Formats: sequence, C-alpha cells, structure tokens
Amino acid sequence: MDIRKIKKLIELLEESGLAELEISEGEESVRIARYAQGAPAAPQALQVAMPAAPAQAAGPAAGTAAAPAPAPPARDESLVTAPMVGTFYSSPAPGAKSFVEVGQEVRVGQVLCIIEAMKMMNQIESERAGKVVAVLAKNGEPVEFGQPLFAIE
Repeated sequence: MDIRKIKKLIELLEESGLAELEISEGEESVRIARYAQGAPAAPQALQVAMPAAPAQAAGPAAGTAAAPAPAPPARDESLVTAPMVGTFYSSPAPGAKSFVEVGQEVRVGQVLCIIEAMKMMNQIESERAGKVVAVLAKNGEPVEFGQPLFAIE
C-alpha cells in the first residue's frame, strides 16, 4: 500500500472522529488507531469504498477513549511525527546503518525511518528539507500516532 494512501486514510480517520480504521486491499491491509489498544470505546461500523478496489473499515467511536500521549500545545513544523501506531526502526535491517543521524542534512522525500505496523514495513519520508537536530524515538520501541520522531531545522 502506498504511503500516500495511508496518509489519506489518516486524514479520513481524523475527519470522521473514529478511533480506529482498518482497510484491506487484496492481500495488503493497514490498521490505523487513534488511541492505544485496549482503550474502552463503543463499537461502530463504517463501510468505505476505495477507487481501485472495494475495502471495508470498522472501528469504535471515540466517545470514552483514554487520552492520547501528551502533545505540544501548538504543532511545531520542525517535528516529524508518527503517522501511525507501530514499531520504530531507524535502519532498514538489524545492524545496518541508520537512515539518518543527528547533524545530517535531509531533503524532501528522503526516508527517515521505518514504522512496522501489522507486519508491514512503512517507510516514513521527510516532508521538509533541513538538518536533523534530534532523533526522538528509540530503535525497536513502539510509537503512537502523532508521537514526535525527529526534529528537523
């Protein structure tokens, strides 16, 4: 599944008020959750049709869900945040060199890291050019939706 499609799904999730969205296209599937697993919520179903192939989405409403991890009061444009829940990987393989390191210049579209979600490896690309001033996530650690991963100036 293309990262652009995943970003559109995240936008759909934010606009709809749903807490979770799962889409399947053939053998590929992606699940995007706004809140941590196990957060109580009332079930609600929604049917979604994708242009290329029909898909289904189901998710609970965000009624009584627990609050997400604290976020900065105003969105800092220099932060690259996690577009999904998953496991953060700083390199393409164990023991391999990291995609980016502190002090390195990055360009738009350059791969910064991988987030593994449901056994799918999703490359996270930079949306801005600049210098990496901090790597805010640890390799192999879980990340939440919207969690800051990198600071780029």
